[in-house]
Amino acid sequence: MALRRRIDDGPLSQRERNVLEAVVRTYVETAEPAGSRTLARRYSFGVSAATIRNTMADLEEEGYLTHPHTSAGRVPTDMAYRFFVDRVVRPEALTPAEKNLIEGELSAGDSTLEQILRRATRALGILVNELGVGSVPQLDNAYLEKIDLIRVSASRVLMVFTVRSGMVRTVYVDLPGDVPSDVLGGLQRVLNERLAGLTFVEIRRSFGERLRDAVEDPAARDILNIFVESGDEFFGTPPGAQDQVVLGQTSAIAAQPEFSTSESLKDLIALTEQKELLAKVLGKRVSGGGPYVTIGGEHAPELAGFTLVTSGYRLGGLRGVVGVIGPTRMPYEKVIAIVDYTSSLVTRMLEP
Repeated sequence: MALRRRIDDGPLSQRERNVLEAVVRTYVETAEPAGSRTLARRYSFGVSAATIRNTMADLEEEGYLTHPHTSAGRVPTDMAYRFFVDRVVRPEALTPAEKNLIEGELSAGDSTLEQILRRATRALGILVNELGVGSVPQLDNAYLEKIDLIRVSASRVLMVFTVRSGMVRTVYVDLPGDVPSDVLGGLQRVLNERLAGLTFVEIRRSFGERLRDAVEDPAARDILNIFVESGDEFFGTPPGAQDQVVLGQTSAIAAQPEFSTSESLKDLIALTEQKELLAKVLGKRVSGGGPYVTIGGEHAPELAGFTLVTSGYRLGGLRGVVGVIGPTRMPYEKVIAIVDYTSSLVTRMLEP
């Protein structure tokens, strides 16, 4: 399992490792700072509470723990969570009930990619009380299968791109006046002869060259020039690329203690509105497979208070990710396992 961004263990003794793990597990479970007496009661360290307290002080000095001003207990830092994920976590086995819930949610409706992703993010939110998130693959490396030109009015055409993965993209094209059906049919034939079988990025790079002198009729040539001039728009990333991020419901994560104040809840809501940022973050994770875990300060400032757990899925030659965003206090073993299982199930459902 490719859990990323491993850190050096540093000079941690076995006792320090054990106490650090205990603090993380206690804080994840209770959302309360962990004190030495609490740890002594919950775990069999074989040493006194005073020894545990001294060990916690050492871990704080090394940057793994910190403590709120109003509490004698300690809470993990991002560095502690990083250590925990990289050196301790062993993903839990999913129960039959958890698998059935995910499978039931993903199969309960249309089989389009967007709908499957929406159901996947919803299932993740239900199971782990975090914010489900998914990315729709961009088409740069998709192979164009065919183009259809469908007249919707006298001077407007719907251009439908079908790619080998089964995805479909549509673009409206405004034409100068009423274009005869035979001219439109000829343009469709030329576009398919010259462009089918190429990737979108290949088409963008050579669109004009491939269509040069493709038709002899002056009227058809004028129409074809409209397509050539808009090639980057047709075969590039659409202006609404941020809409390629799918988010689950915020109600589950909003119930977490971290969002109990109005200010923290506003931060959460603000994050869900920054789809362009989320699209950029998720896009960088697409090639990495998964599970992929990034924590707190490893992100841009807008995500500094969160953990992001994702795993990749495939649709033919295209790739995307599904996962969750939540507070750094997260049951990592369960979340990683559920995210990984969900991504593999999305891939299976998208296979032809």
